Order: sequence, then C-alpha cells, then structure tokens
Amino acid sequence: MNLAAFEAFVKVMETGSISLAADQLFITQPAVTKRIHSLEDYFGVKLFESAGRGIQATHAAHSLLPKVKNWLNELGEIHHTLSHEHDQVQGRLKIGTSHHIGLHHLPDPLRHYVQRFPDVTLDVHFVDSEQAHEKVLAGDLELAFLTLPPEGDERLTYLTVWNDPLVFVVAPFHPLAQRKQIQLQDLLEYPSLLPAAQTYTTQITLHAFEKYGLRPKITMSNNPLESIRMLVSIGLGWSVLPQTLLNRDLCQLAVNVELKRQLGIVWHPARTQSKAAQALIKLTQQSTTA
Repeated sequence: MNLAAFEAFVKVMETGSISLAADQLFITQPAVTKRIHSLEDYFGVKLFESAGRGIQATHAAHSLLPKVKNWLNELGEIHHTLSHEHDQVQGRLKIGTSHHIGLHHLPDPLRHYVQRFPDVTLDVHFVDSEQAHEKVLAGDLELAFLTLPPEGDERLTYLTVWNDPLVFVVAPFHPLAQRKQIQLQDLLEYPSLLPAAQTYTTQITLHAFEKYGLRPKITMSNNPLESIRMLVSIGLGWSVLPQTLLNRDLCQLAVNVELKRQLGIVWHPARTQSKAAQALIKLTQQSTTA
C-alpha cells in the first residue's frame, strides 16, 4: 500500500473536498481520486460517497481517520529521527502556512522542492499565522510560513523572507475613492473591514491609528483576506490588505501612512531540525534572491 494514498485520504477528510486536497498536496484531482480508490480496493470498503456536487465521508472513513493519523505521526517521528543518521534529504516534513502565503508566495518554492527532493513527504497544513506560531511552539509543526509577529517569542527563531507592503483599499465607487490625498482622520468617517483582532495585520493597522490617538470604526471579520477583499469590492467599507491582492475591483487609497508587514519562517531551535526542513529553508531563501 502506497503511503501517499493514506496522506491523500487524510487531506480529503480534513478539507472535505477532492479539489482542495489536490491543491494542498500539489497534485491533480485525478491523482487524489486514484489514491482514494486504491485504499478502498485495499480495505474493501467505500470511504466516500457522492453528495450533490461534492463528497461525503462514510462511517468507515471516520473510523479509519484517527488510526491513519496516529500511524502517520509515528512514522513521521521515525523519519525525523533517522534523517539525521545520513546526508540524504528524506522523510516526512510537516509544515504550516497561512492561506495568503500558501496561495501567493509558496507555490513556486514548494513546487521546486517537491521535484528536487522526491524522497520527502511534504505535509502542508493551512492555518492562520497566529495558530501556526503556537503549533511550532508546541512542536506540532516543524516549520511555519507566516506573517511575522510585531513582537517575536524569544523561544523561537524567525527568518524574514518576504516584505509585504500593506495598502488601504475601497471599492472604486466608494466616496473615499474620489479623494487624491487622505489623512487617517478621514477614514474615521467610514466603517472598516479588518481581519480578526488577534491577527498581526490588524495589530499593525490599529497601531498606526493609535500613534495619533485615533480609533477607526471597526468591523472585525474572521474571513480570510481574499474574502475581505470581496466584501470591500462591493462597498461595505475600507480595509488594509497586502498589495499583492490588489485587482481591478479595488481602489488603492493615497493615505499619508506607510504600512508593511514581514512574512517569513519560524521554527523551534530546541528541536533538532531535520535535513528536509533545512533544505526547504535554504531553497526558499534562494528562490527569493534569484
């Protein structure tokens, strides 16, 4: 039985979708389906059934999931231990990434990594930056690609990889879109759409206002940045988004404040780093300087 089939099964269970699992495994949807079918043939049970346009996990799939996850975790620890016994880059590498970084910065480095190191089983988890930070601290992830916190934890090691400028945006038909120069004070007249309060992006934004004794009209959202972009585009308020998310449905405001955040990698220095992790860090750095 192919190990990749079990990993595909876990991803489909976690995402509830063949297409999302394929995206996170960096393979095609037919490849995921083939791996699931190989498991069903091996165990002689049906793991997923059609449900409308999607799929639904069977009772057998729910029973199998915890056993497979425990087995993969144990196998990963064995690979992690043995990878230090020789120079070959192999084993299971469990990493986390925020949705924004995973969609807009990581595809190329990870694609090159998978092709260059085929003996590494890459286990990618999409989580919020703040959650990824805690999972690295707890040892649940070996590496995480995330928005670096305004104040780092002294127990962890951080590496800046990308500078990510932030911009103030509104819908093209929003009243603010017609102004050539805007002060922070002007934004207080209109509602904002900002990520959840604990996110580093919102902390950076609010700190800019607090320096001038200002407090915007805040509407918090637990949605990903891509969803907030849509809400802004239909005119529900202004927001602060990464410059990489600008499109024709948004208008960048000429606000007299420059905001930016740094994106990078975090790991726990007290944990012996696998050669697979070391190789990914090095390749990511090379990809940004090439």
